Amino acid sequence: MVLAVRYDRRCSITPDESDPVQAVGQICSTTSMTHNLAQCRNVVENAVKAGAKALFLPEASDYIGATPDESLSLCKPADQSPFLLGLQEDAKHYALPISVGVHEPSDDPKSKRIKNTLLWIDEKGTIVHRYQKLHLFDLELEGHKPIKESNTTEPGNEILPPFETTVGKIGAMICFDLRFPEIALALKRQKADVLLYPSAFTVPTGRAHWLPLLRARAIECQTYVVAAAQVGEHNEKRTSYGNSIVIDPWGEVVGELGGEKKYEPEFIIADIDLARVKQVKERIPLLRRTDVYPEV
Repeated sequence: MVLAVRYDRRCSITPDESDPVQAVGQICSTTSMTHNLAQCRNVVENAVKAGAKALFLPEASDYIGATPDESLSLCKPADQSPFLLGLQEDAKHYALPISVGVHEPSDDPKSKRIKNTLLWIDEKGTIVHRYQKLHLFDLELEGHKPIKESNTTEPGNEILPPFETTVGKIGAMICFDLRFPEIALALKRQKADVLLYPSAFTVPTGRAHWLPLLRARAIECQTYVVAAAQVGEHNEKRTSYGNSIVIDPWGEVVGELGGEKKYEPEFIIADIDLARVKQVKERIPLLRRTDVYPEV
């Protein structure tokens, strides 16, 4: 079963044809790419029926491994991944652009690390944009087992400029990047309309920081924020917070799903009102004092 909810700040029942309509999917990935693809395809089919012009899926939609070795063993190049090939087929079949977070091998064949990437698959089923996660979560506390994402994941090295899509100019980021406003501000300066944060937030950090951080990025950048999230128990060691969300440039939540214990794939439909972006920027002009501090 796929659950769907429509949100529209104008409270209309059907989409306003002047606004690009997009769907944000929420799933619980496991080690089975076949299972994960089936979840995503379910969302794709129902999102198309709901009138979506683009679909946004979470970080690590292809799989979430229980161990670093398992994650490495599951990782395949895009042209060999049954998950990605299936999703590209659907994008072409439905003429539906899809944003999806996946794992990809390092360019160094000797490396034991993999890439955490966000792909944009266009309506022809072609991968036309690829962002590699910049910030990795490394934590060492006395008395606790270290957590070092950098041991298994290779960080990206550049902020990619926003790219044109059917729902406006999109700026791509992933999960932990949310805590660093510099990337978002750089994308704002390059006139992004929408900022993406596909994620797999932990439950404790999600409860404390998910909504405040996402609203802050939307308000300070005066853009839409779209955060498709993993949800529920992936394995015995890992549970994700969920609560996929769409926030407008004024900081208002225009679409939101629940989290933590849900396992059924679901999605929300929300309009991206580009006139709203322009209106908010006109209401509160944010002029940088670049004579005092450098522009990001």
